[in-house]
Amino acid sequence: MSSRPVARTFEVRHLQLVRALLAALAAAMVTFSADHSASFGLAVFSGYAITSGLVLAIAAWLLGPATRPTLGAIGIISIIVGMVTGIPPWRTIPMFFFMVIGWALITGLIEGIMGWRAMRQAPLRSTARSDGRDGLVVGAITVLLGLGLLLVPAQYALNYTITEAHQTFTLTGIAIAVGIFGGYVAVIAVYLGIAGFSPRREAPAASAEVTTSPTDSEESA
Repeated sequence: MSSRPVARTFEVRHLQLVRALLAALAAAMVTFSADHSASFGLAVFSGYAITSGLVLAIAAWLLGPATRPTLGAIGIISIIVGMVTGIPPWRTIPMFFFMVIGWALITGLIEGIMGWRAMRQAPLRSTARSDGRDGLVVGAITVLLGLGLLLVPAQYALNYTITEAHQTFTLTGIAIAVGIFGGYVAVIAVYLGIAGFSPRREAPAASAEVTTSPTDSEESA
């Protein structure tokens, strides 16, 4: 008699694909909008943080106890930050930098550490190791978002003129910051999309079957 593992209806690849879709939507909103103000940036960030946080919180329950504490923590933090930044009167330039930088550094470190630990504990050439590597990369990219925004002066303003258009424009620090966030979600969407559609390696334990022992064969004969 052979024992086969029960296939999960929800796997890490499904979480990656949903996160990729949410990031792609946020990236499209930033890319195709001429408004890169703090109000607009926080509105997009709020929607992204709340929806991705809900997805992570649900996935923490569905994927089992191994990932529940870390995914649950990232999900709860994202939901809280998204709700705070979703309040219109609070959508200011200092709020954008403070909340997005804090969210990126905290959640990025949590996901990066989770991925690093998963890589160390998983066997070589296994699905769990690949998933851990993806978590480590996403966490590192998220931390880089926070570090990159730290380098942007919040009150920066540069006036420039386009002669052909006979117009003068102003490049502000918040416009740069919102653009950096848009680039971040675009990179996350591409990476998680590729990771989600990549073929999974079957773990050695999953393909192993319980064979009949020689003693049992002799008794049955």
